[in-house]
Amino acid sequence: MSIWFITGASRGIGAAIVSEALSRGHRVAATARDVEAIRRAFPEAEADGSLLPLSVDVTDEQSLTNAVDATVERFGRIDILVNNAGRGLLSAVEEASDKAARAVFDVNVFGVLNTLRAALPVLRKQRSGHVFNISSVGGFTIAPGWGLYGATKFALEGMSEALYTELKPLGVHVTIVEPGGFRTDFLDDSSLHTEQPTIDDYHQTAGATRNHVAAANHAQRGDPAKLAAILADLAQDDDPPLRIQLGSDSVQRVEAKLNFMRAELERLRTLSESTDHDDVAASAA
Repeated sequence: MSIWFITGASRGIGAAIVSEALSRGHRVAATARDVEAIRRAFPEAEADGSLLPLSVDVTDEQSLTNAVDATVERFGRIDILVNNAGRGLLSAVEEASDKAARAVFDVNVFGVLNTLRAALPVLRKQRSGHVFNISSVGGFTIAPGWGLYGATKFALEGMSEALYTELKPLGVHVTIVEPGGFRTDFLDDSSLHTEQPTIDDYHQTAGATRNHVAAANHAQRGDPAKLAAILADLAQDDDPPLRIQLGSDSVQRVEAKLNFMRAELERLRTLSESTDHDDVAASAA
């Protein structure tokens, strides 16, 4: 039995992970701004004590500290930390207001940092645990209209790579999860902010993405229950990956970018290496 601490647990992927963990006999501290939604979704688990619903705003450090303290008081430890709480922003880069850009960074980057600062002292003390940072395929390769959202996920992935090397000697694993499109309400207005007004010059790029999103909502390829089952399996793995792509669309997009990057690297290799000092180049020869 493991103790899970999950942010953004009231719906979508977060709720699917809660459900999967509970079905396997684990104990779960499920956090969200709308804690009543968690209670409505899992009344039996709350009644039998396997679920601890907690009201948390990841932009509020004190609420996270209180939630971690309550989890340790109830369950004694935290084994699996899932940073799932997130916010979407759909706009061309130029269209994004300062307020909207800062809001998405506050949740997707600084909210994760707040959660890590609250929970990692527990995992480090235990010398065990597993952190899942829910990124996106947009944290590796980005499409028009998703620039600011993708920037938050690129930041999360960079931070997670360093965290992986910092925590591994302490017995704590880190895995970056890169989902493609999953059939949740992420594309609804409740999760995804769309900037207005739009700029006509971006009609064929970011505008095309906006049209695609409207058509794709609740018709995405991915099954959140299958994602949750994979994470629950990985949580028991002694040698989990740094990254995992989930969804055939994620695999295809990551593979395409890797191929593009390899081709560009080889095309420009001589030019790139020519910037070394002459003494470095001579010694290499």
